[in-house]
Amino acid sequence: MSQRRGIHVDQSELLCKKGCGFYGNTAWQGLCSKCWREENQREKQRQIQEDWALAERLQREEEEAYASRHQRAQSQPAITPFNKFEERKTKEKSSKVNTVTKFFTPSTKTPPKKDAGAADAQSTPSSSSSASRQPFPDSDRATQEFIDFLKSVKSGREIFKQCRAFTEGMVYKRDMGADELSECVQDFYQSLSDRLHNQFKGSTEHVERVMDEVEKYMMTRLYTEVFCPETTDDEKKDLAVQKRIRDLHWVTIEMLCVPVDEEIPEVSDSVVKAITDIIEMDSKQVPKDKLACITRCSKHIFNAIKVSKKEAASADDFLPTLIYIVLKANPPRLQSNIQYITRFCNPSRLMTGEDGYYFTNLCCAVAFIEKLDGQSLNMSSEEFELYMSGQMSPNWPRPTAAASSAGGAAHTQAHSSLDVLTGLGERQERVVEKARQLESDLIDWTDEVEQKVQSALESFPLDTQSTTTNAAGGTTTTTAAAASSAIDSENVENELLPPPLQPQVFAG
Repeated sequence: MSQRRGIHVDQSELLCKKGCGFYGNTAWQGLCSKCWREENQREKQRQIQEDWALAERLQREEEEAYASRHQRAQSQPAITPFNKFEERKTKEKSSKVNTVTKFFTPSTKTPPKKDAGAADAQSTPSSSSSASRQPFPDSDRATQEFIDFLKSVKSGREIFKQCRAFTEGMVYKRDMGADELSECVQDFYQSLSDRLHNQFKGSTEHVERVMDEVEKYMMTRLYTEVFCPETTDDEKKDLAVQKRIRDLHWVTIEMLCVPVDEEIPEVSDSVVKAITDIIEMDSKQVPKDKLACITRCSKHIFNAIKVSKKEAASADDFLPTLIYIVLKANPPRLQSNIQYITRFCNPSRLMTGEDGYYFTNLCCAVAFIEKLDGQSLNMSSEEFELYMSGQMSPNWPRPTAAASSAGGAAHTQAHSSLDVLTGLGERQERVVEKARQLESDLIDWTDEVEQKVQSALESFPLDTQSTTTNAAGGTTTTTAAAASSAIDSENVENELLPPPLQPQVFAG
């Protein structure tokens, strides 16, 4: 356990800080979805009360100032034009006070927040037509699948109308912050879930199945609007995490104390599948599907640990291995995907079950990577900085006190060998250069010889006389000129021949 002091996370740390028993989330300050919403509601109520108290105080101050001015006006002589001006000014002050009071007073005409999406859809009758101008294949397919599913559900038509009205109304709220968008969606989930529980009493499984389809339909249509919105710094966090993981490329299995032996084919295959699943998460649009990728990845990790250790994996083995998988995979838009799941997933799935457990561990793994230091890897801060700067690599042997002298000698010998290899390489380059120069010289010499021979033949043509036939026996004779020409030609060729080549030794 001391080896993993920087990686070990107690299972109680994964639960909600309020002690409700559900899984917490770092994005919610360690609280579960339920406690986080309750905390937000209390905070908003406190803010509303403070604003109301401020409005009342401002109103009292205005009233006191008005009464004081009115008393001073009565004590002074009455001047008709000035009294009219003072009366008009007093009316303006009163109207301002009423305006401030109305601003902080909840209106009885304001519809409940959970029906805000429906109200927006009713106030904008052309929303469906404008949304249909830009159809997306995934959205159309999700709509058709949702309709087919609701055909067998009681009051399915009403559920579809509510979901469609809400999604169409959300399109016009794209300028809202990500937390406000998340709150709208979570409020809709909660209100619809409460109505379904009242409708299907005692059938929690059926309600969860309907909510899964609702989430699939809504998030497929809203994905481009709510994933990594421009009002957040999700993209900046993505780039920071990717750079951090690239800088930690030198971290090995041994440093993280990961009980996985990748030399085993089955283990290596499970590691590859886990990396593939965590990368595939970015290609999904529905929070449930992204969670399914995380769950499959985690199960492959547990299988790799089980095969390596030949026993069941523990939670202490799982988290370091998950960190190792994330470092090897460097998933695209990791922070954006985590934030998207946190904001728009069905809260019940994150609070309980294996999906919630694996997702909470992934959040812990990312937080650990962001804060990774030398102590977490059982090394000194100086050594950690050397690794981070690239001045040291795990592939280089670490010097020890017992082997310092032997290591120094080996280091010197290695440098000497490198110098010899460098010298041999330079000599080889010189030999190749000389050989190419000799080849070029031979080609030039051959061309020069051919030109001289051709010139000689053109300058000294061979003169022959026709043979004469004597009357006695027809003998042939060769003229003296022909013999002389042959001798001259031979002498020319001898002059053109080069001297015999002498053996040449190349320096180096």
